[in-house]
Amino acid sequence: MEKYLGSPKPRGLLVRGESRTDPSYGFQYDQRPVDVLLKYSVINLDKPVGPSSHEVVAWIRKILGIERVAHAGTLDPKVSGILPITLNNAIRVLPVLLREDKEYVCVMRLHGDVDREKLERTVKMFVGPIYQRPPLRSAVKRSLRIRRIYGIRLLEVDGRNVLLQVWCEAGTYMRKLCHDIGEVLGVGAHMQELRRIRSGSLTEEKNLATLHDVVDSFILWKEHGIEEYLRRVFIPVEEAVQHLPKVWVRDTAVDALCHGAPLTVPGIVKLEDGIRVGDHVGIFTLKGELVAIGTASMTSSQMMSSRSGVAVEVDHVVMEPGTYPKAWKSSKASQ
Repeated sequence: MEKYLGSPKPRGLLVRGESRTDPSYGFQYDQRPVDVLLKYSVINLDKPVGPSSHEVVAWIRKILGIERVAHAGTLDPKVSGILPITLNNAIRVLPVLLREDKEYVCVMRLHGDVDREKLERTVKMFVGPIYQRPPLRSAVKRSLRIRRIYGIRLLEVDGRNVLLQVWCEAGTYMRKLCHDIGEVLGVGAHMQELRRIRSGSLTEEKNLATLHDVVDSFILWKEHGIEEYLRRVFIPVEEAVQHLPKVWVRDTAVDALCHGAPLTVPGIVKLEDGIRVGDHVGIFTLKGELVAIGTASMTSSQMMSSRSGVAVEVDHVVMEPGTYPKAWKSSKASQ
């Protein structure tokens, strides 16, 4: 049995051209110097029970002396688990990280006795689209909205305590889900404990770090030049977007993309199969560096068979312009 209900399915790789890259610029994404890594890094933080997500960000900002720090997906003070923290240029992937699906392990406390068969049958009723109204204490407008539950696994039942694993759309209120399950059961229920175990591509198995790890690894590097521990805690932004369909581009196409130009078919070297029009797509160099995130204008098969045309419209540029040499002409230069 897969630990995570939303374990990604492997995609096929389609090759359009030769994979040649110049080693004199850019870096293999997992071999960047530390100063460059810190510009493009994410912390897979294990948020403890107690502080708010905002307080955690404020602490990290103060500890690191970095102003551009943000989290992707609020966790209430009483909730623990994965809180993605983005630094510097990695903040530009926030719109994507905020939309990622999540997984939680939840202890639901029933207010009355229910037999397991009825409990299992009722829990399955909540898989699919559900209506939710945010609770009174929330940062969003309390309007009725639809959220999707992709899967629920009943892990354990101990009397009136029920352990659930829930795979859901971003913005789903687990407290409200437990309340609604209790209403359908006819006995009432509330959320007793909650832990987030996955946020998009980030899991508990992938470089999960505590606040102490963040402090210790940064001080060891800053004061003693030891990089090993920092590289375990500050992971490349590419690790946080592994769930996205990928397109790899020629070195000569990179700088134009960094200036917001759309990706055209001739710039593509290889891509993953299964891309659909409208999908969010990660655009990568041949060294594996994330250049930008965009919206596909073509399917994978169209990108392979076409000779020209816009394949991906760029939405969020991550890489700094000038990282790769300029190989394009501006409109003024061509006049």
